[in-house]
Amino acid sequence: MSARATAGVRSDEGAPASGAGPIAASPAGHTLTLSGISHRFGAVLAVDAVTLEIAAGELIALLGPSGCGKTTLLRIIAGFINQTAGSVLVDGDPLDGQPPNRRGVGIVFQNYALFPHMTVAENIAYGLDAQGRPRARTKAVIADMLALVQMSDFADRLPRQLSGGQQQRIALARCLAVEPRMLLLDEPFGALDKNLRLDMQIEIKNLQRQCGITTILVTHDQEEALSMANRIAVLNAGRVEQFAAPTEIYDRPATMFVNAFVGTTNLLPGRLAEKSAGRCRVDLDCGASLTCDASTDCRPGDRVVFSVRPERLRLVDGAGEGVLPAKVRAVMPLGPQTVYEAAVADGSAVKVVEDRAAAERSLNPGDQIFLALTSSSACAVFAAPEPPAN
Repeated sequence: MSARATAGVRSDEGAPASGAGPIAASPAGHTLTLSGISHRFGAVLAVDAVTLEIAAGELIALLGPSGCGKTTLLRIIAGFINQTAGSVLVDGDPLDGQPPNRRGVGIVFQNYALFPHMTVAENIAYGLDAQGRPRARTKAVIADMLALVQMSDFADRLPRQLSGGQQQRIALARCLAVEPRMLLLDEPFGALDKNLRLDMQIEIKNLQRQCGITTILVTHDQEEALSMANRIAVLNAGRVEQFAAPTEIYDRPATMFVNAFVGTTNLLPGRLAEKSAGRCRVDLDCGASLTCDASTDCRPGDRVVFSVRPERLRLVDGAGEGVLPAKVRAVMPLGPQTVYEAAVADGSAVKVVEDRAAAERSLNPGDQIFLALTSSSACAVFAAPEPPAN
């Protein structure tokens, strides 16, 4: 991959707006349309008929496990791969066939790709010099970019003299200096430790909002996607399983894959007993019967999986209708919360999250507990997966 492509290219538009308002209203952003994108590597279908409409100034996350096609899709947008089928459009104009240096795309990679022999200022100037900018203008842009990423005192340092977070800021400054129409972030936080990762996620999200630039983030980290993105496209085996706001993805997963991949959930096997408009009653294999507000294509009598997230279960005083008896197997304090793993009658594992400050008593392995849903909308019902063929 060329250094010039890494540095990004300048669009014909003006500089990103400083202090922009809400993302959707930002004049600096550009719309991005992926229309029926497919790509094959030999016999392998890596991306399968992906269609996404991304609004100007949005921050979109492409989320999924390794091999789901998200990085291939990013490279197609950037122009490093020519897709087998479909079209990439910016503001309605197709980019198909255009090389990376004509697409107006800036990219920040996981390893930052800074030139080790160049100072911070020289790294930022690289793309500007390639465009033939006047030297005085380049100097002013360098100063502006360093101020934007709060690195004004580091202009003369080499990359090896910077921390990982500082290198990431410079990589971002170099990318934004050439005024790209879109910003692509390819697993940009993977090399950072947990605390620094959170700080940089907040900082980049704030910078993105300030600049109003349309941004695509590729990640396998669900928490990163949920916290940063305006919308998330969850990919599996090259296809989009769901494209929606983070709260929609988490609270109302469209498929079993999204439900299991995003966040932590309890999956309890059972049989659909009753079904009405937006409401289901499931007889679980553990003997309990639970009713919730959920839609499913399954019919009464079908085998199903009842899904409820750990924070959507609460401890209650005793047995009764809609209550799951269970025995504690493990107790795991996690800062302000405690996670309990328990087993219900059929041996299924159930995780429960409780605020330590609100706990009325401490629990120990072997204790009998009783669990209920926090609300009737706290679950989802999916068709049971087919058993593996022999």
